[in-house]
Amino acid sequence: MTATPDIDDFTRPYWDAAAEGRLLLRRCRACARPHHYPREFCPHCWSEDVEWTEATGRATLHTWSVVHRNDLPPFGPRVPYVAAVVDLAEGPRMMTEVVDVPEPALRIGMPLTAAFRKGEDGVTVPVFTAAPAAHSAT
Repeated sequence: MTATPDIDDFTRPYWDAAAEGRLLLRRCRACARPHHYPREFCPHCWSEDVEWTEATGRATLHTWSVVHRNDLPPFGPRVPYVAAVVDLAEGPRMMTEVVDVPEPALRIGMPLTAAFRKGEDGVTVPVFTAAPAAHSAT
């Protein structure tokens, strides 16, 4: 059992962008609202007129939990790790992982920036880390 995502023709642009260090969202052309996770329709107005758009990579920490035990590959060797929900600057919430931030430094509302981790399976996934101080006020 692995945590490799199912990559198909629809989601391939998302994963290709992640491999390039870019985070993509879907934006509805009908109501102009972005959403995440990628879907072929807008979850707000149900329009199928949606497009890929590049996110800024900025987010704030909404909530988190430190996972101390997970026997499923590939998570076991990474424990403890921070499973998190972040609020993207564009509006949507995203489940992710916060990396390279000591647990005592985590704070709700702390500014984060997208980072990307390439797994053993070759798939690059978006994760988040503390935003540089220069960007934390924006």
